[in-house]
Formats: sequence, C-alpha cells, structure tokens
Amino acid sequence: MSLTAGPAPVTHPGDTRAAQARDLVAAMVDNPAGETSASVYETGRLVALAPWLPGHDVRVSWLLDRQRGDGGWGGPGGYALVPTLSATEALLTVLGRGDQGAAGALAGATHRGLTFLTGALDAGTPPDLPATDLIVPALREAVDRHLAQPPAGLAGWAGVRLPLPANLDPGRLTRVRGLLAAGRPVPEKLAHALEVGGDRARRAAGVRPAEAGAVGASPAATAAWLGHPDPGPALDYLYAVGRRGPVPCASPITVFERAWVLGILARAGVPLTPPGSLVAELRAAVGVSGASTGPGLPADADTTSVTLYALARLGRPLDVSRLDPYDTGRHFCTWPGEDGASVTTNAHVLDALGQHPAHPGVAATVERVAGWLVERQEPDGRWGDRWHASAYYATYCVLLALAEHASGAAARAAVDRGVGWLLETQRADGSWGRWSGTAEETAYAVLALAGAGRPEDTRVAAALLRGRRRLSEWDGRADGPELWHDKDLYRPTLIVRAAVLAASWSADPTSTRRATP
Repeated sequence: MSLTAGPAPVTHPGDTRAAQARDLVAAMVDNPAGETSASVYETGRLVALAPWLPGHDVRVSWLLDRQRGDGGWGGPGGYALVPTLSATEALLTVLGRGDQGAAGALAGATHRGLTFLTGALDAGTPPDLPATDLIVPALREAVDRHLAQPPAGLAGWAGVRLPLPANLDPGRLTRVRGLLAAGRPVPEKLAHALEVGGDRARRAAGVRPAEAGAVGASPAATAAWLGHPDPGPALDYLYAVGRRGPVPCASPITVFERAWVLGILARAGVPLTPPGSLVAELRAAVGVSGASTGPGLPADADTTSVTLYALARLGRPLDVSRLDPYDTGRHFCTWPGEDGASVTTNAHVLDALGQHPAHPGVAATVERVAGWLVERQEPDGRWGDRWHASAYYATYCVLLALAEHASGAAARAAVDRGVGWLLETQRADGSWGRWSGTAEETAYAVLALAGAGRPEDTRVAAALLRGRRRLSEWDGRADGPELWHDKDLYRPTLIVRAAVLAASWSADPTSTRRATP
C-alpha cells in the first residue's frame, strides 16, 4: 500500500474570494454593531467625561501612544485639529484630577499638544467634518478653562488663550446650549455630538437615548448625557462599547455596514447568499422616511439609497419613493436642512433609482441628478465629497453611477474626464492614494476603471493590470489610514475589506462565469 500523498487539491482564486465574501457576511452577522476603527476624538472625550468607566487607564495609555512626533494626533493637515483638541483637553482633565501616576508623561504630552494647537488653530479652515463648528469652540473653551490655573508641570501656559479659526462662529454652540438649558428638543442629528453641550447635556430633557441606551450612536454623547454611572441602558451601552479601552466615533453602524458591504460585493458580481434574517433586518430598517446608519441617528438619503440599491441587487427591492423627502428639486440632500451637499449621496441615489427604471418619474430624476453631478466635477476630472477624505472614493461612486445610469453626452464626457484623472494619478508602484498608496483607494480606482465601460482602451487595461498587481501584493489586507469622515477620521473595517475584495474579484478572469446574474 503506497503512503505517497496524491496531488494537492487545486484551490481556484475565485473560490478563495467567494470564501472571503462569506466570511465578511458571517462577520456582520456575528457582530451586528459593526466594526470600525477607534477614534482619538471619541476616546479623549470618554477619558474626560467617564473616568469611572472600566478601561480608563487603557484609554489614557492609548492616547499617549498615538501622539505624533509633532505633538498632534489624528490625520494629516487640518484633520489633526479636532482629535488633538480632544486628546489635549482629556490629558489636562486627568492632570487636573490629581492623577500623579504618570504625571510627567502626561504633562509632556499635554505641552506638546498645546504647542501643536497654537499653530493648528491659526492655520485656517478645518476640513468639513460633522459638528466641527461646534466641537472646536467647545473644546477650545474647555482648554482655556484649564489654562486659567494649569496643573503642575504646565505653569508656563498660565493664562494662555488658544485662538479660534476665523471661519468658526461660536454663536451656533451658544444656541445649541440654549436649547439644552431650556429643555427643548434637540435636532436628531445634533445628538451625535451632544457632548458639546457640557454640563447642560447631562440628562437633557430634549434628548432621548435609543432603546439600546446610546445617545446619537456616540460613546461621547452617551457619556455626556449620562453624567454619572447610573444603572440603566445608557450605562450598559458604554460598558459594552468601551470594554476594550478605546472607542469608535459611532456605534452601532449596523445598517451602514450591511448596506455598503452587500452593495459593493453585489455590484462586483461576487456570488452572495446572505442569511435571510440579515436581508429581512436590512429591509425592515427602511422606514417611511428611509434608513439610518444605526439607532440614535437620523434617517438619511445616503444610507437609504445604498440600502435600496443593495436590496434590489439581492432580489428584495423596496419602493424608491422612500427617497422623495430628500429631493430638493435640483439634487438630493443627505437630510433635510443639510448645510452644503454631497456628491456621493447623489451618486448613490442615482444607483438606487437606476434599479427601478419603470417607476414613475425615475427617468427624469435620473437625468436631473446626473446633470447635477456632472456640474460638480473638478476641472482635472475628479470629484470630492464631504464624507470621505479621498477623492478616489467620490470619483468611484460618481463615475460608476454615471457610467451605468446616465446616457447623455455630458455624462459620457464626464466619465471620460474621470477616467483620465485616474490614469494620470496612478503611482509608480501601481497604487492610488491621496497621501500615499493604500489598498482602499487602489480598490476604488480599480473598480471605477473596470466599470467605466472602456474595455478596448489599452491605457485602462495597463492601469488595471498594475493596480491589480499591487492589490495582490497587499494580499487582501484592508488596513491603512482612516479616510472616512465623522467627528474625526475613521475606517469602517468590513466596508473597506469589501471594496478590496470586490476589486480583486474583478481581476479574476473567471469571475464573470462564477458571478450570479
């Protein structure tokens, strides 16, 4: 009897990627709150607001470990302002409480943070992040209070007042705090940043936690509302989200994560059979006013449209009239009363409408929204957006929506310009990225070029070959810098992993044969 092993079974790349897709879906089922990177801003607020919460020392150490050599925290440029304010104020609070266990390290880190802030606050307009116009004045005011009588080791900062960026008006913060003091209802979207209310946020009568205890799906907002460790759902939420120490900006992100992951994979043709319960829960999340990222956050057109698109691709469509409340007549707002406008929200609306071409009025709305998106293209061919730091994400969203659903000459020309920008900005190693080449941004560029409808363009084929080779060198890793916009930058882990997987799937020569219809 021969003991010689037979040939090893051949594993096809498509089989491996299909298994990875199944793993992604299983991860969403196992952790319905969602997976996202930890936030310096939010963790700093928890250090300041809830020292009684288990994991406090871990959070302080985590902040110290993440301080940059220049004294700041967070992303490049203006993206460092909000997290550095939060971390610095948190360390000042710890020192002010008399915690001398690591006073020298804390004072040194705080001094470096303050030095960084004196320049950063004078540097001009910060990036368009949610609630920046409230957070920066609130934290600047808190730091100034600390510096009126600074803790030991920081005497040289006595009486120093930090500057306020010229474009930030503290009047809006005053009005929000007035609403809280009067016990009046606070707009639902403001609950996500309730911590800016200071003492007035504590048990604010105009704020109601979600059923699971979170206020605005935010650990900081929930801690500000709770004030003290009183038993109840809010405390249970904080114990659950903070059990490992550092915390994310938003949790749970259930609907957001599921809609984006399923939509990205379905669009790329990755075969999916998600559990019926998961699809049913996603369907049930779309109410008469649409869907929200998670409990405690308002419904919005972005989450609603991606959810509608994913459900349609999975064969469980819902009526797109759920988007009607967001139609301004020119474009779609992310939520009523939005300051500014989002191109990715409108690209996602175009995707959702494109799944229902026979619905009354859809054709005219598609033409109108496509025209609005074309008008917002930058001269060099890219699109930028308020929900992501990288133009590669916005360009991917808009370029695919126009290529698939808009038929006019202007839209085709815009797609050509977008393709040109992607070709011109590919890095020498085959990657793409705003600050450096990343797997996430490379995946967006690959997906955009692959879906742009240019199969005979040799330049596109060569760029795709280089980009896919670079993705294979990263070997499916989806780590990298935080690029998504919340109160500071964050990375929705499974969504990024889905984009990398989808781009890799599009590189599989058998993916068309294996893809579901």
